[in-house]
This record gives sequence, C-alpha cells and structure tokens, in this order.
Amino acid sequence: MTSVLELRRTAALRRAAVRATFAPSVHNTQPWRFVLRDGELGVYADRSRRLEVLDPTSRQLTISCGSALMNARVSLASSGFGAKVDRLPDSAHSDLLARITTTDQPDTSAGFAALDSVLELRQTNRRRFDDEQVPAEVLSALEETAAAEHSTLFVVSREEHRVAVARLTRTADVLENADPAYRAEIRAWTTDDPGRRDGVRELAVPYLDGLIQDEVPLRVFDIGGMGSPPPGPHSTRSQCLVVLGTEGDRPIDWLRAGEALERTLLEITKRGFAAGPVTQAVEVPSTRIQLRAELGLTMYPQMLLRIGRAPLSPAARRRRLVDVLVEDA
Repeated sequence: MTSVLELRRTAALRRAAVRATFAPSVHNTQPWRFVLRDGELGVYADRSRRLEVLDPTSRQLTISCGSALMNARVSLASSGFGAKVDRLPDSAHSDLLARITTTDQPDTSAGFAALDSVLELRQTNRRRFDDEQVPAEVLSALEETAAAEHSTLFVVSREEHRVAVARLTRTADVLENADPAYRAEIRAWTTDDPGRRDGVRELAVPYLDGLIQDEVPLRVFDIGGMGSPPPGPHSTRSQCLVVLGTEGDRPIDWLRAGEALERTLLEITKRGFAAGPVTQAVEVPSTRIQLRAELGLTMYPQMLLRIGRAPLSPAARRRRLVDVLVEDA
C-alpha cells in the first residue's frame, strides 16, 4: 500500500514538473521533457527542438533545461521537500540531464521556497528600460546567488568593458543576420498565432523601422515588421549589463549555468527589476573568444543580460503538460 508520505512526494514531484515548464528558454523553444517514475523526476533534453543554426552544440538548449531544473528545485522547497539532484547521471543516455529525488529537509538557507511566488512573474523583457541604476547591493546579492550555483556573475562596470560589449554585440549581430538560415530560423520561432504554445510572440518584441540604432542591439525577432512595443528598446551600454559564466565549458557547466541563470532571474524579479538577454556576442565563437579576452575573464561566458526597470511584457505561452510530462504508474 502506498503511504501518505509517498503520495505527498509524488504530488510534489508532479508539481515540480509543472513549475519547471515556466522556465526561460532560447527562443521559447521549451526544449525539455520530464519523466516521473519510481519516486524520481527525470529532466530530459528534447533535441527535436534544438535550434540547428543558432545552437549547433546544444549549449543553449542545455542552459534552458538547467533553468527548468532550478524551477523544479524551487517548487520542491515550497512543497516542504529538499531536492537531491544527480546531474548527467548516465553517460550512455545524453538526453537525460538530471534525476531529482526528494529529501525530507528543504534547503531553507537558500530561500528557494520564497522564490516560488515570483516564478510565474518572471519574464524575458525586450521593452525599453528606464535610466534607473540597479543598486550596488542588489548586484552584490546577485553575484552571491550565481556563486551559490557554481557560476560567476560579472558586472560590466568599466567604460572600456561597456564599449567592448557594445562593439562585439553589434559585430555578432551583423554576422548572424547575414546568414539566411539564421533569419529563417528566427521566422520559424516568431509567431502571431494566438493558439501556438511555443516561440516568441510578436506582441512581445519591439517594432523596428530601420531607424533605431541601439548601442547594444537586441535580437531582431521583428522580421515581418509586426512588433508591438514602440518606440523601440533603446538598449545602451550605460544600462546595467552582466555576464554569467562558468569555470568550464562542458555540458555539466551549461546545465549549472542554466540553474544559476534562473535563480538569478528569480531574484531579479523578486526585487522588482526586469531582465532580458543580449546574447549575440556569446553565440558567435569568434566574438565569444574576444569577449572573454577583452573583459579579462577567466570564466567562459554563457549569458549576457541587461537588468533594469521596464514595463511588463506579454507572457510567453507554455506547452501543455501532457506534451512534456510522462508519468509511469
């Protein structure tokens, strides 16, 4: 007979899978699957949803799945359980990125349970950020958050570093957009279909008329000129920019980076700020190498974010749970 505690554990793991689906992912591809079996939740990569042009190594796919893993950990804490995570547990099955089992002692020191309340409020924001500076104490807290997840958050504060980030982002943006296959991939993952449950909604991307010349250009999703939020993102090098990186550059590091990214984003949300990716410079191999050198980084840059105050953006749609979760009796 199944005990009450076992039923509670199963319910908590099922809820963790639901909460995991609210994680950010590259182009909102949601490239994950979950399997609930024998008291554990498996987090799998769905490589059929990999961006073949932008992400040939599956680095960004793995970061996305790491963010989903963090949400599952947060959910379990809010359910009163701890999470024991076995990362990349089976070398023969590379799609299995993590196994999660519950423990009776949630990690109260990490403050995970409190983050569950902002999990659905977190959003990728591509709108115009205002000129308010992010307080130093907030940035310090975010640095500590990333460090707790085996990652490093580097605040781009020196002017020469800001100039380098802006220049390398523009260079990478030009290189990416010169590739017809890249532009086709962008079109495939941008949608105005109200029934579609993945991809980037045109309502959430800025309208671009060719006149806006941002210092740190955001990715152009507005291929068809149907973007909504006027008058453009106005992304400048004077805004708060941070680089998230890891000591290594292997799949385990990418997974850890995703966990650190989502925990950082949840902390940003809890403090009333918004965040959005500016990742072109870490996607093109040549500019990624240059970024690391010109900023004097010993870590491998995995993500570049801008942080600030911004109006709310339309929420991303999510795939149905039946399409991402398998439960074995």
